[in-house]
Amino acid sequence: MRYFLHLAYNGASFHGWQIQDGQTSVQQVLQEALMHLCREPIVLIGCGRTDRGVHASDFYAHFDYIPLTKKERNHLVGKLNRYFDHNILIYGLYPMQDEAHARFNAQGRTYQYHVSQTKQPFKDAFCYYYPWRLDINKMNQAASLLIGRKDFTSFSKLHTQVNNNICTLTDALWEEKDGELVFTIRANRFLRNMVRAVVGTLLAVGRGKITMEEFIQIMECKDRCKAGTSVPAKALFLCKVEYPEELFLKE
Repeated sequence: MRYFLHLAYNGASFHGWQIQDGQTSVQQVLQEALMHLCREPIVLIGCGRTDRGVHASDFYAHFDYIPLTKKERNHLVGKLNRYFDHNILIYGLYPMQDEAHARFNAQGRTYQYHVSQTKQPFKDAFCYYYPWRLDINKMNQAASLLIGRKDFTSFSKLHTQVNNNICTLTDALWEEKDGELVFTIRANRFLRNMVRAVVGTLLAVGRGKITMEEFIQIMECKDRCKAGTSVPAKALFLCKVEYPEELFLKE
């Protein structure tokens, strides 16, 4: 039977989600825990590949295993939560339709990036300190130009293994929340390093280092070297992944 594992993790301790030789990843430690608890090898397929240091407050991964009752699933979730310390939290384990796929069936993904313009000694691990004056209206004006089905090559890491750099964005907005600037961006898919490159470029717009005309040219030129610097990973969160309700089996 196919299951979706719903979890959250602090990315500071991991070299991203995906297994990599010689590095500790979220996928690796979860598979090791499941193999220990289930007494057989388990292969997890994640809903995405977060970069090193990026966090996820909402993440799904699927795997196949024997049929379990709701009580048995809850028992396994409890064991997994005791297996890890504070850096990984398991929300639940859900039975799915056989064809359900954590990555390919995701209809939308939402990221948030946190910026502070004042020093935050108790939040520094999860926000980017950027003390320069910013024009939020200009940043949102530029962000609105990202919405739609477009080629995001200018904001993608080079030499990635994808067929194309076309993404469909539905939301891109800066807001002031609890003393921070929070950038929320939603799309059907994201490229490697894309959100961090977009944020770095929008901050340059807000600071007056990139004009609106130059921002449009950056989008159109499909050249990563023309866009802004990627901001630190520590302030980026994958905060929502959406799936069709019919994929989840009724209980």
